[in-house]
Amino acid sequence: MQCHDHGQDVTFTGDDPAYRRALWAVISINGIMFAVEIVAGITANSMALQADALDFLGDCLTYALSLFVLTKPPLWRANAALLKAISLAVLGVWVFGATIWRVFVTGIPEAFIMGGVGLLALVANVASVLILVRFRSGDANVQSVWLCSRNDAIGNVAVVLAATGVFATGTAWPDLVVAAIMAGLFLTSAAKIVRQAVQERGQIES
Repeated sequence: MQCHDHGQDVTFTGDDPAYRRALWAVISINGIMFAVEIVAGITANSMALQADALDFLGDCLTYALSLFVLTKPPLWRANAALLKAISLAVLGVWVFGATIWRVFVTGIPEAFIMGGVGLLALVANVASVLILVRFRSGDANVQSVWLCSRNDAIGNVAVVLAATGVFATGTAWPDLVVAAIMAGLFLTSAAKIVRQAVQERGQIES
């Protein structure tokens, strides 16, 4: 189903069987990769891997919520987008805090585990991006799904680079820097989703 907002261009709301199938596919991919990365992140002592694992979990829940509200009224979809933005912001703040804490904790991540799992996650996220790329434009609910997928792919490239940096320098700093950058990406994406969702709420209520 598509909607018109006060005579403006048609905005895709996600009410399409192909979009539902795409969401189910990426929910499965993200659920599996969360389990793989959280175990690998703890095993490798990598903050970047753990941050990426939580991003997978957040995306899995985001996609499930998006699927749930697809046929709901516009206000439901806008509110769902706001909820997802808040959860993304909370995740970003947590990763920032955990990264600062790790600065004062000794221990160098396992670069080979980081790199190997990071590459596996990158393949999974590129697959998700390719599945969702034709649905990248739409309302705040659809936009939040696309931004999460894009962030994952960017994050995994960063994890692989962090693993290379850890191996090259023999320190944990590349891992911590990447985790902080990922946290910043979460926060900026959350802000973008909030702006669009608030705008849509204003149009609905006016």
